[in-house]
Amino acid sequence: MQAEARLPVTLLTGFLGAGKTTLLNRLLRQEDMQGTAVLVNEFGEIGLDHLLVEALEEEAVLLQAGCLCCTIRGDLAQALEGIARRVRDGQALRRVVIETTGLADPLPILQTLMADAATARNFVLDGVVTVVDAVNGLATLERQSEAVRQAAVADRLLVSKADLAAPEGMALLLARLRAVNPVVTPRLIDASPIAITGLDPAAAPQREAVLRDWMAAAGTPEGGGAHHHHHGAHHHHGHDPNRHDARIHAFALSFDAPLPWEGLATWLEMLTATRGDAVLRVKGILDLEGQDRPVAIHGVQSVWHAPTLLPAWPAGMPRRSTLVFISRDLPRAVIEDGIAAFCAAARS
Repeated sequence: MQAEARLPVTLLTGFLGAGKTTLLNRLLRQEDMQGTAVLVNEFGEIGLDHLLVEALEEEAVLLQAGCLCCTIRGDLAQALEGIARRVRDGQALRRVVIETTGLADPLPILQTLMADAATARNFVLDGVVTVVDAVNGLATLERQSEAVRQAAVADRLLVSKADLAAPEGMALLLARLRAVNPVVTPRLIDASPIAITGLDPAAAPQREAVLRDWMAAAGTPEGGGAHHHHHGAHHHHGHDPNRHDARIHAFALSFDAPLPWEGLATWLEMLTATRGDAVLRVKGILDLEGQDRPVAIHGVQSVWHAPTLLPAWPAGMPRRSTLVFISRDLPRAVIEDGIAAFCAAARS
């Protein structure tokens, strides 16, 4: 497969009982999900029975919607290689959805997609979609650090069972999700079609629209000057100052002047090599010195995607670098000061 022919992969994750399977059943009937390969941990755990048509082999079945369903027996990279082989053999697959079990940490899966050379040749991460249950979501976030990670690294947050939740509970949950992940607006799962694809400007065919959304979501402010704005996630709700996840937070930095790639790249590599455990995810659209087109970067802990050159800046939008950091126990000032110092050194 050529670089452009890499299949986009959506990671569908979420709390136990949040309704991922119900959502998946519904999604697979949507027109735009034709030709999806679904990877699940075990067929038994996921109620796709009424969609099953024929068993192709032990770990793969064909679904009526023109989709393929495979189980992940242990090794994700191996399961993905099986899908790449099918595409080479002419099967019309256009995307992959990986459905994970309720409390899986999404980071190792993201690392496999980015760090495993064979996988990265054939697949590109399109986004992480996290399903949150409106009834139990707040309690799950309080108790489970994996649930906080799932919400923090999401590119799209979908809230299920909103009709069953009390309004005040719902308001608290939405506030909590915004604190953990300020760059993604939670959406309620209702009767309208739900998009879980085209979330990453580097992977999406409709790049300009996604790029606009992304820059808007990252809170890029209008006007001049170098902007640093913080959507704080320091909501210690008073009861327990040591709550494990009060330390996970996200913020966006933006820079009006073009950045020197050498300085920025050196600093990001150093940061993630030394503090990879603290940097859960970094995403950015960059305006680099000497480069007319936007460059997308994406890192998960100490693993980086090769930077992607995007076709063009969206018309009418200011050219500006926007970087989103999702970190744990890493003060924002450390990141800001590091970028400033390395960029200044690269320019001198």
